[in-house]
Amino acid sequence: MARLTRAEMQGRNRAKVLAAARDEFIERGFRAAKVDSIAERAELTRGAVYSNFPGKRALYFAVLAEDAERVPEEALPPAGETVQEALEAFSRAWLARLPLATDTQRSAGLLGMDLMPEVAADERTRHPYAQLMRLDALVLGLALERLRPPSRGAGRLVGVAEAVLTTLQGASQLAATAPGFVEPFNVIRACGQLAALELDERWQPTHLPYVPPARAADDGWSPLPATDAIHGEPARLRGDGVVAVLGLHRLAAIEEAVRAAPSGADVTAVLVSSAPRELIPLARLTIADFRVCLRQAFPPSTWPRLQIVYDETGALAAAAGVPAVSDATEAAVRIEAGRIVARAEGYGACHAAATAGGRASP
Repeated sequence: MARLTRAEMQGRNRAKVLAAARDEFIERGFRAAKVDSIAERAELTRGAVYSNFPGKRALYFAVLAEDAERVPEEALPPAGETVQEALEAFSRAWLARLPLATDTQRSAGLLGMDLMPEVAADERTRHPYAQLMRLDALVLGLALERLRPPSRGAGRLVGVAEAVLTTLQGASQLAATAPGFVEPFNVIRACGQLAALELDERWQPTHLPYVPPARAADDGWSPLPATDAIHGEPARLRGDGVVAVLGLHRLAAIEEAVRAAPSGADVTAVLVSSAPRELIPLARLTIADFRVCLRQAFPPSTWPRLQIVYDETGALAAAAGVPAVSDATEAAVRIEAGRIVARAEGYGACHAAATAGGRASP
């Protein structure tokens, strides 16, 4: 038998730790689970567990993310043809994943029961999670905007999406803390009725007049291959458009690029973090759960061109000329004909790069 390489051994050990941790979390719950027990189940040392994951919470996020990303690509039901139908289908898919009142304490259906309490317990996870929900709401709102009839006008529907996600998150919490209380059919109908909600949303960020223009550039652009987490396919990184490197505290800024970019241009959010081994799995989990519902509710023609890519190692950020990243990072580049033609950093960088045509300063 051929000897495993170091990378292959690390991959095998990581898989063993994840499998052992999943069993431990199902059997004991997150709080009672022990890293020593996980190491024993995996037939590895405690040090081997920590060499792959910085702590028990990071391991918990990774287990949930792996499960969410492994949801089978089954034949899909007909997608909604109206905003109301799409919201009802989205809500139905969301609620179908919730634990049942009949689930036992050691059921796999309750594996994610400790997620929200754990996120809420620490500012280091609360702030990124809030931004991840903003990102989900943006994608949902953009899909709603592409589905609505012309008679509804051209206003922004991200606020409606936020109201829907707020309702569904509340239902999720009650399903966990008050089993049997949530009546799914009522929640589905309520979310569908939000399609008629009139919020008079207009895209008018107040800081944009003060954003300096992007700087002109003429640099090579050689990104490594990456997967678009929303569409589940190779990301289009070499086409004309905007690539934004965003820390997990700045994710909402991508809407500025989406709204300002030329029609047909690709807009890509590259997610980075100062704690990637813990927080990128949380991002993977949040977006994977959302994507499952999106697929079951919206026809592919309504999915926004926004791409989301995870950059746990910082390699994509470095290719864009951003060598050091943190959760507060906001930097963006404009790509044309396979080259970086404009750069912007700091507050408003997404808008500056998206509008760089004819505006980039030397």
